Amino acid sequence: MIANQIIKSCLDDMKAISKVELACYDIDGTLAAATAEDMEISPLSIRSFIDSGADSQVQGTNHLFRVDDGEIAIYVVVARGSDDSISIVGKTLANELSHLDKAYREKFDKNSFFQNLLLDNLLLVDIYNKAKKLHIDTDKKRAIYIVEQKNDRNGDNIIDVVKGLFSSTYGDYVTAVDEKEVIVVKDLESGDSPEAMRNVAATLVDMVNTEALADVRVSYGTVVNEIKEVSKSYKEARMAMDVGKIFYENENITAYSGLGVGRLIYQLPENLCDFFLKEIFGDNIPWHLDEETLQTIDRFFENSLNVSETSRQLYVHRNTLVYRIERLQKTTGLDIRKFDDALTLKISLMVMNYLSYLRSGKRL
Repeated sequence: MIANQIIKSCLDDMKAISKVELACYDIDGTLAAATAEDMEISPLSIRSFIDSGADSQVQGTNHLFRVDDGEIAIYVVVARGSDDSISIVGKTLANELSHLDKAYREKFDKNSFFQNLLLDNLLLVDIYNKAKKLHIDTDKKRAIYIVEQKNDRNGDNIIDVVKGLFSSTYGDYVTAVDEKEVIVVKDLESGDSPEAMRNVAATLVDMVNTEALADVRVSYGTVVNEIKEVSKSYKEARMAMDVGKIFYENENITAYSGLGVGRLIYQLPENLCDFFLKEIFGDNIPWHLDEETLQTIDRFFENSLNVSETSRQLYVHRNTLVYRIERLQKTTGLDIRKFDDALTLKISLMVMNYLSYLRSGKRL
C-alpha cells in the first residue's frame, strides 16, 4: 500500500491546482489523508459505495471515486463541492493513486522476489515466470555484494546509503534478508573484470563510511550469467564474509575468488582440525601466542621469510628477530626460517582461528 504521507502529498498537489477539497479513505473506511479537517465520512458510507460496484457516486456534497488495482478496490477518493470540474479532478486523482499503488506493489514484489531468489525459496519455473512478470532481465551478468556493519548499531541508515548508490533503472537491486546485512544484486554487464568488481566493493566501503559513519565489511561472490544462478553468487558472498571475519580480520573487502586456503579450512570438519593440530603440536598447541610474537610471524611471512627486511620493518636488530624466531621454535617445534615449517605454522594458526570462531558460537 502507498504510504499515507505520499497520498497526502498527492492530495495537496491536486488541491493546489484545482482548489477542490479532497480526502482518501482505505476500504475499511479509515482516513488515509485529507486536505481539510471536515472531510469525515462514515465507514458505512465508504463500504456501501464499494459494495455498489460503481466507479463514482454522489453523496450530498461529497463525490466518491473508486481506486482499484485492476481487480479490487483499494481506496476511495472523496471530492467536496458542486463545481462541474469535480468529476474530472476526482477521476484524475483516483487514476494517479491507482498508478502509484501499482508502482509501489511492483517495487515490493521485486524486493520479495530477490529475497526468495537469494534464499532458494523459488522453483525454477517460478523464477522465470515471476521475473518476466516483474520485467526483470533473466540473462544479465550479475554478482552479489554483502555489506555488513562491524558493530551492532541499527543498519537502517546503511541501507538508505546503499540504495542511493545503486539504481534499479540500471539493473541493480538492493535488499536485505535480515537486520544485520544489506545485499546488492549488481548488474555487471558493463564491467565484470576482477578490478571493476573490487572497485564496486571499495566504493561501498568508502561511501557507507562517509555517509552513514559506519565501519563495514563487504564481500562478494563470482559473476553469474543467469538469474537462476544468483543464489549461487549469494552463497559465495556469504562464505566470503564468514571466511574474511575468521582469517582476514583486518581486511574490509573479501572476494570469494580470493579466499585461498581459508576457504579450504572453513569447509573442514571440526574433529579433523583437532586431529591436525594434535599431530603437529602434540599436547602443546600454542592457542595463546602473545601479540609481539604474532606480529613478528605476520611480518616475517609478508616479507617472504626475509630476516633482514623483517627486522627493518619491525625496527628491531636482526639478532633480536632471530632470538624471537628461535623462542618460537622452542614453543612450537617449528623453525619458520624453513619454508615447510613456515607453511605448517601458517596453516596451523589459521586452523586455530577457525576453531576459536566455531567454539565462540559466532558461526552463522
